[in-house]
Formats: sequence, C-alpha cells, structure tokens
Amino acid sequence: MISTAETTLMIFRLGCATLLALLGAGLPLAAQARAGSAGRTPTLVVFITVDALRPDYFQRFERQLTGGLGRLYRGGAYFSNGYQDHAATETAPGHSATMSGRYPVNNGITSNIHGVGDTAARLIEAGGLAASPFRFIGTTLTDWLIAKDSRTRALSVSRKDRGAILPIGKSKQSVFWYSSNGTFTTSDYYGAALPSWVRAFNARRIPQSHAGRAWTTLLPASAYAEPDSVPIESEGQSYTFPHYMPQTADLAARALPGFPWMDEATLQLALAGVRAMRLGAGPHTDVLAISLSATDAIGHQYGPDSREVHDQVLRLDRFIGVFMDSLFRMRRERDVVFALTADHGLTPFPEVRGYDANTGARRVDVRPAFEQLSASLSAAGVPGHPFRIASGVMRGAGFSFEPGVLSLDRSAVTAAGLKPDSVIEALRTSLMRIPGVARADRISELAARDTVNDAVARRWLHVFADETVASLVVSLAPFNMWGPGSYAQHGSPNDHDARVPILFYGRPFRAGRNTEFAAVVDMAPTLAAVLRVTPSERLDGRVLRNAIR
Repeated sequence: MISTAETTLMIFRLGCATLLALLGAGLPLAAQARAGSAGRTPTLVVFITVDALRPDYFQRFERQLTGGLGRLYRGGAYFSNGYQDHAATETAPGHSATMSGRYPVNNGITSNIHGVGDTAARLIEAGGLAASPFRFIGTTLTDWLIAKDSRTRALSVSRKDRGAILPIGKSKQSVFWYSSNGTFTTSDYYGAALPSWVRAFNARRIPQSHAGRAWTTLLPASAYAEPDSVPIESEGQSYTFPHYMPQTADLAARALPGFPWMDEATLQLALAGVRAMRLGAGPHTDVLAISLSATDAIGHQYGPDSREVHDQVLRLDRFIGVFMDSLFRMRRERDVVFALTADHGLTPFPEVRGYDANTGARRVDVRPAFEQLSASLSAAGVPGHPFRIASGVMRGAGFSFEPGVLSLDRSAVTAAGLKPDSVIEALRTSLMRIPGVARADRISELAARDTVNDAVARRWLHVFADETVASLVVSLAPFNMWGPGSYAQHGSPNDHDARVPILFYGRPFRAGRNTEFAAVVDMAPTLAAVLRVTPSERLDGRVLRNAIR
C-alpha cells in the first residue's frame, strides 16, 4: 500500500496527473509504451547491476571509458539524480528493488542478514551455505513477462547468491552464483542438478587459470590521479600495485572475488547461457540479469578514492564492451535493451580526503551504549547471552543491533518488569550523546515527518512499516563509519550510500542526461512500459517517461 507520506512525495515528483495514472491498474504502463516506443518489442532485456558502482565514477573516469560502460553512458538515457531510495543500503535490499519495482518494506528483503540464506535448501555440486528467495514477497518483471507469454525464460548470474537470486524473485528460473570451490552453483530450490552447459563452463576452470597472475594497472601510472600508497587501504598490507593472485589453483579460486577477473568470468558465464538457452531468439522477450561484484569487493578493501577502484572501473568497462560485442554477434542490437544500476554506493575511509567533502568524518563507536544496555537488562532478569559481537551484529540480553537497527524483545523485557518504551528512550538518550550519531528514530515517529524533504526518514520508511522488527533506527552523520572497521562501508540512509546510476540503453530509449529525481524502483515499471507488459501488483515505482522515445 502507498502511505500518505509516499503519496505526498510522488505528487512532488510527478504531479497529480501522473500519480493518478500510477495508482490505477497496470494499463497506463502499456498505454505510455504505445505512445513512446512504436515498433517491434525487444526480445532480450539485459539488466546489469554493478555492486557499489558510484555514479561519480562515470564523471571522474569518463574520458577513459572506451568500452561498454562508456557506450552505455554516452548512448543511453542516464539519470544523474538516481537513488536506491531506502535505508539499509546493502546488496540484498538493493537487488530486491531492481526488477520488482518495490521497496524492501514491500518485497520483504530488509537487510543482507534477512536476505537469501536458507538452511532448508542445499547447494548443488558445491559446499557452503545454501540460499533461496524464500523471504522475497511478490513478483518481478520476469513474472509479468511470463504472464504475457509462457515461453519467456530468465537467466540470472552473479558472484553473490543474493545478487543472482533477488532480481528474479521467486520465479524458478536459471539462477547461478559463484562458490568458493571455483565453480558456479545453484540451490535445490531451482533444481536437482546443474544443466550441462554450466557443468561444461565449470570444467573450463577459468578461476583456477588465474593462479599467480599479477594485477597491474591497465593504463600507465600517469593516467591515474589517485595516489598508490595509502596505508589505510587493505588493512595496511599489500596496498600498492601490483597485486598477486595466490600461486595454487584452489587458493586462486577462493581469492578471485577480490580481483577484476571475477566480473569477466561472470560475463563469460552469461554469454554461455545466452547461447545454450537461446535467450533473446524471440519472438517473445527473455531476461538476462547480471550482477557484477568485483567493484564492491575492491571498493571495500581499498576505498572509493583508490587507484585500485579506478583501475577496476576501467577494466569493467572493457569487460562489458567485450560482452556487448559478443552478444550483438548472436542477437540483433535492435532487439536488445539494457538497464544498468547499482545496489548501493560506498562511503570513503574517514581518514582519506578524496572526491567527497568528508572533512570531519569519524569512526563512531556505539559499543559502550549497548554494553550498558545488555548489563542493565541482564541485571533486571531479561534472559540472553552476555554481550557479544558476531558478523557485525551486537547481541545482548533481550536485543540485537545490526548497525542502524535495534531489535528489542519486548515480551522478554516486559516479563522482567520493565517498560520497553522506557528502555528504548534511555538507549536513545545514550546514543545521542555519542559524537557522530546524527539521529535515533522510532518508526512510529518517522511516519509523521515531512518525507519529501527528510530523505533519511523516507528511506527508513521504505524498509520498515512498523516497530515489529525495528524498535529504533540509528543514523550516523554523513561520511561517518560504524566502529573501528578496516574496510570502507556502506549501508547508511545518507546520499553517498544511496546514490546510484540509473541508465537505459536501446532503441526504445531516448539518449541523453536527465536530472529529475529517479529511484531504482522506477526501473521495472519503465521496462514494463517499453515491453508492453502489465505488472501484476501495485508498484512503488513509476514510469520514467523522459527515458522513452
């Protein structure tokens, strides 16, 4: 359902006439498509999500982008004011929004922890934790296309399980992700065995072939404005070029996700799938979803102002260029449309002064407040383990705190004779005394705020509808980081983590720059318009009409 605050926001963005069209059934999408994209319906949608691709990378490196990224950027409909307009700017929520047209509050994916991990599933021909879309709610573009033509097929590939699973939603299509054993796998949610073409691809042992390879800069050192010697990067170890893959094949396969060639292998798998599955051969429309994760891994390790990220983006540009050239040898370019975005941005190290105006940024340690909370609740008789931190989550008697989100066991606190609201208020007072904490909000309070102008409030409401899970949501000041972590972070509701590129490319789209506000949830309805399909449920997004010819 669309809240009063959301309605106000969309009136601000679109005007009353467009809002009324959005609130109707799916018919206005098809009507807009007929008005703006005459001709043959595309037979293949390629939806690329580049993990942690900040939009400023296009502007900073534009002259050096001579491959696929440059081609898409210069020849596509590009929205320079695009956002993952929700808090919890992480991989799982970001991917859940791409082809569903709905925010995490409505599609069920509110964080990485509450993403795709599924103990009831098992991996196929690989070890490790299994995954499925069992938490995902609703439908995606793939489902809408299948409802129109049952011949539609989808392939989704990624290094990460959540990056492969969530763009497709619950549809049991062909979905594959990378395993630490150096193969691409899936879970038994999708089938009992890998198809022969995936087995053949794995047999090529591409990850293992990189053993001992040196990652050097693609261009001469003079082509990079960033310094190569920044000790805060990579935990102070091996932070200058060249960077070497492990010498043994097995270790190289494990290390591949932290090197540019992970994206190359993912794109090669996608091409193999297009051939084997005959995606895009028509006359119906197929879907190819590709999530590329090396930019995220390298960004975390070295930061967004590093020479390593600069070189990664240049290499990604070339990889996507090769992919596009190869794809267009199999399918006519006029029959293919592209969409490109990111699942989130990235915050620089507080100690680094680079592209962002992050003077005064700090590392914020909230641990003392939660240690005190755990001790007081335990003393009152609230059951639970002693205070501990595991996988970035603080846990204590009666609560857990995943950075930004407090979950309080209200029933346990009440049973101990305490008032949950009083506990929350005492914690809020304690947190607001900590330098770097900008705000601590109750979801019930945020609903009364001006969500047009208060982006932080709006983005939290796009994740949580009530306080069932989120008893208190905590936001740091822009460019601050949680704790003493050694990696660059994302996940906040602030612009530097929420801002992403939004881009469409192909015959139905009007090339050029658009400065209007756009959200990633707008991408699915826009694609539905040009593909002439009707969403099967009410969406949070709207058609970006300026993108369509």
